[in-house]
Amino acid sequence: MIIKHDPYIALRNIEFRFFLILRLLITLAIQIEAVIVSWQVYEITNDALSLGLIGLAEAIPAITVALYAGHLADSKNRKHIILSCLGILLACGFGLLTLTYCSKQIPNFISNNELLISIYTIIFFTGIARGFMSPSITAFMGQIVDKSIYKNAVTWSSNTWQFASVAGPAIAGLLYIYIGIVATYAIQTALVFFAIIAAFCIASKPIPQIIIGERVRDRIKEGLRFVFSNQLLVSALSLDLFAVLFGGAVALLPVFAKDILHTGASGLGFLRAAPAIGAVVMATILAYKPIGKNAGILLLTCVIGFGISTILFAISTSFWFSIICLFMTGAFDSVSVVIRSTLVQTLTPDNMKGRVSAVNNIFIGSSNEIGAFESGAAAKFMGVVQSVIFGGSMTILVVIITGFSAKKLLALDFRNIK
Repeated sequence: MIIKHDPYIALRNIEFRFFLILRLLITLAIQIEAVIVSWQVYEITNDALSLGLIGLAEAIPAITVALYAGHLADSKNRKHIILSCLGILLACGFGLLTLTYCSKQIPNFISNNELLISIYTIIFFTGIARGFMSPSITAFMGQIVDKSIYKNAVTWSSNTWQFASVAGPAIAGLLYIYIGIVATYAIQTALVFFAIIAAFCIASKPIPQIIIGERVRDRIKEGLRFVFSNQLLVSALSLDLFAVLFGGAVALLPVFAKDILHTGASGLGFLRAAPAIGAVVMATILAYKPIGKNAGILLLTCVIGFGISTILFAISTSFWFSIICLFMTGAFDSVSVVIRSTLVQTLTPDNMKGRVSAVNNIFIGSSNEIGAFESGAAAKFMGVVQSVIFGGSMTILVVIITGFSAKKLLALDFRNIK
């Protein structure tokens, strides 16, 4: 007897629906902020390195707090942590809104240098909030849905994140053109507020069991040992770390939009949205056709495809061909996201999910921002196009090295993981 796969099984959980709404709203807000901040900074400086510094300003605090944030996620109420972080993000959004409004409306209110320093400072606090929120929100999802449907839940969660990543940049570009930067910041701040409401609609879950008197340092070490003793987790996380670190061209998209493809802010929005469109299409396919046999080989193949697509984007001078290349990077990356997230959720006990998610965030989440700095610095010294070609080439090299060194990843079969 053949049991038909139900692609909507996780969506039948009402709390999981509110979780998806929360993730949708906060991702929309973060994506809109990222596009508007990068465009605002590049208009002020006309310097690719200044774009990289945005990523660095967010990555440093996120990495600094990550391991302790994982400990908190495994020892405190995860919903309360999420709400606290959303409150900080709301304050940061209001700060960017107020700062930009006053700089536009009040003559000599602030110099360009002071404005830049203020923006980087706010982004620094955004990094702190995201550093604490990321492990809690990942671990919280594991408490909302049953373990038997983790893979389906991860796929829908990834799909929601990718959909917001599609809509966010496109909305940001259009809003910037038609209603201006101040109103766009106002909408971004409102989205964070509604995300807080969605979080309140999910019941608090039990605090994970902990050993009374166990030191924070020992709990953090325990999480690190768990990750680094598991070859599947280490190889999958390392692969994504270096692919994102070297292969991401997103931080330089304002340069491509303004100086190479000559499309302006609206074009930047569509360029930012293209990878996420590809990811949404792929995630939707994976919801109906889950990954099973040869998952490891599929992961390596898709990361190679990501690197090749990045190189093709770098050498493109056609707006539409650039869109196609970025679309493909998103499609390939979506497979990697689903495989890695499924491994983290299924292989990790609930009382360690926060700490393992924190390590995952250091590997993946913060590597996006560090990758942005690497891209900006490389572009400063190598040239924009050459730096992206270099990054795509390094991604392919990392895949080759991983393929030879991680035998368990090559043999990964999701049909054997429960």
